[in-house]
Amino acid sequence: MEFMANLFAQNRKAALCFAGASVALLGFGLGYRYLRKQKKLTRVGVVSQLLLHPLKSGKAVAVEAAECLRMGLKCGELQDRHWLVITEDGHMVTGRQQPRLVLVSMTCEGGQLCFNGPDMEELRVPLYQPSKPIYKCRVFSSDTEGRDCGDEVSDWLTRYFGGDQTYRLVHFEPHLKARRPADKDPVFPKDDKVAYPDAAPIMLMSEASVKDLGSKLDRDISVRRFRPSIVVSDCEAFKEDTWDNIQIGRVEMKRVMGCGRCIFTTVDPETGVISRKEPLDTLRTYRLTDPAQKTAPILGQYYTVKKTGIFHVGDPVYRISY
Repeated sequence: MEFMANLFAQNRKAALCFAGASVALLGFGLGYRYLRKQKKLTRVGVVSQLLLHPLKSGKAVAVEAAECLRMGLKCGELQDRHWLVITEDGHMVTGRQQPRLVLVSMTCEGGQLCFNGPDMEELRVPLYQPSKPIYKCRVFSSDTEGRDCGDEVSDWLTRYFGGDQTYRLVHFEPHLKARRPADKDPVFPKDDKVAYPDAAPIMLMSEASVKDLGSKLDRDISVRRFRPSIVVSDCEAFKEDTWDNIQIGRVEMKRVMGCGRCIFTTVDPETGVISRKEPLDTLRTYRLTDPAQKTAPILGQYYTVKKTGIFHVGDPVYRISY
């Protein structure tokens, strides 16, 4: 009898444990389903332009669709800001130092990079040149690397800019040393990596924000002057400042911080002439909205990519809330 009582007690204990675990699992499952249902999408705009800048500070390439990766936009063989002009000692060269760089277009056709610029012959070189050396580079204060694109491109760029300085072009490849935005600003995720952007893989801004600036300048101003990755229409000016989490197609992105503007905004993308004044002076009168960025007015927002995918011009932009 004592044996039967012990056996019953043990089985009863096991049954209770099993029942408790089952209830816990059921509760977890229901809770998970409940939490998933709480994701709410609110339409806030429409993608009006997708702009790749494969060559840092070079001319934008407008595309109808792009793959949105953790390191930025990609279309075909071109990836956003994966090519960089440098001096022979590895320091970056941008439109801040050479404003006419904004007039240089770089495209890809049939496995070749195609370069064009005012008063220059078209140059075509192989997209991949694995035998070329790897250069140590610096983008602002961060160390990175790039594979040299060869002497032909170097000669072309050097003649284009003029003067005694020699310029080279490097290409970021996946196995090379990337930059981590969090090393410069801890608001970025620690695992984020970028090639040659100023700060983040994605920069988004609205047409309305640029139009608002133009109204204060009494003239139209091109969104391309501000070099965004994604341009959004059908929303009010500066509403992008409030979109902390967004979804476009299946792509999900998280806002990190506003894009603080600098002297580069005073380079006209159509002429390559730098004024060093407008529209930066006007932006400073009403867009010093981030105390952390001091004298840098905010126009556009930096995003990090949480879920990759493909999106298109014309796709709705949704704000995610929970």
